Amino acid sequence: MRRLTVRSLAGLATIGLLTLTGCGTEADHSAAGAAAGPGAGRIIRAQQFMRLTDVHEATGMTLLEGPVFDADGALHVVDVTAPPGAPKVLRVDVRRKTAKGVHTDDRGAYTSAQFSPYDGRLYLTDFSHGEIVSLAPDGSDPRTFFSGEVDGARMNPDDLAFDRDGHLYVSDSRGMSTGEATGRVVRVDRDGRNASVLADGLASPNGISFDAEYRGLWFSELTENRVSYLRLGGPAGIAPRHTAIRVDGGLAQTDSIAVDADGNLYQGLHGRPAMAVYDKHGERLATVEVPARAAEGLESATNVAIVPGGTRAYMTVSGPAGGYLFTFDALGKGTRQSNGG
Repeated sequence: MRRLTVRSLAGLATIGLLTLTGCGTEADHSAAGAAAGPGAGRIIRAQQFMRLTDVHEATGMTLLEGPVFDADGALHVVDVTAPPGAPKVLRVDVRRKTAKGVHTDDRGAYTSAQFSPYDGRLYLTDFSHGEIVSLAPDGSDPRTFFSGEVDGARMNPDDLAFDRDGHLYVSDSRGMSTGEATGRVVRVDRDGRNASVLADGLASPNGISFDAEYRGLWFSELTENRVSYLRLGGPAGIAPRHTAIRVDGGLAQTDSIAVDADGNLYQGLHGRPAMAVYDKHGERLATVEVPARAAEGLESATNVAIVPGGTRAYMTVSGPAGGYLFTFDALGKGTRQSNGG
């Protein structure tokens, strides 16, 4: 999720801690060309698909995140800064290019969305309140799935991923408000009863996704502009993590992550309406860019979802101009890990 500034959220009292989640710097797109860096691979031009949201008067911004396809092929998207009464979860019919709100409430600041392979419900991370909630697929029946402390500290849950059995893996962006490296990767059992820390001492972890084989987790650290890899299933259950990719982002910072069927990583950028694409060995394959003529007033490309079994990708892009979906052809086909949780 893109990080937000305190000033931007001055009118949104209910989202106090959201300053941590994607905050970073206010971007100057004049440096966009330099941000690609050496070895940026080819350029993929994304095309504007549709506008979903306007800047909310109550909060002074809009921020789209967490695109995820349901079993019927509809795309669900969250608006992180939507005020009470405005749609916080939108359902997009990509065939008809129509959208409607399916959920709102008076407190949640939802930064990601994923459907569980265990119970089929839609799970949302509420960054501000340290909770994970779930909804029926149609947006009804809200339930608190997890709330409380993990190893003595509440989470600021940002993004999430599910393993094949329906257990949750969450990027916990603790420490973003203070600049301290106290973030974590947390595992929550699918019944919501047990939670454990898999990695700590992280610098504002944001994106998180399994690799194509479900052998380990990729996660990004926003304030270090790096992607780390955590191998699961070692002798003690977890192998040590290591820095896998250092992202040459210039003024931009690492946001959410999606992975296609070939194992390629799509790394969202906060501070530039673009994504960096890497293979699993860390080679920069491509940069997905919003064309300059369409980029005015757009500050970040937070996330992406690739159609399951196909290559059409839908990227969430936001800024003072509003919240948009842009499309492009991905390098590999979509899977569960291709939904940007």
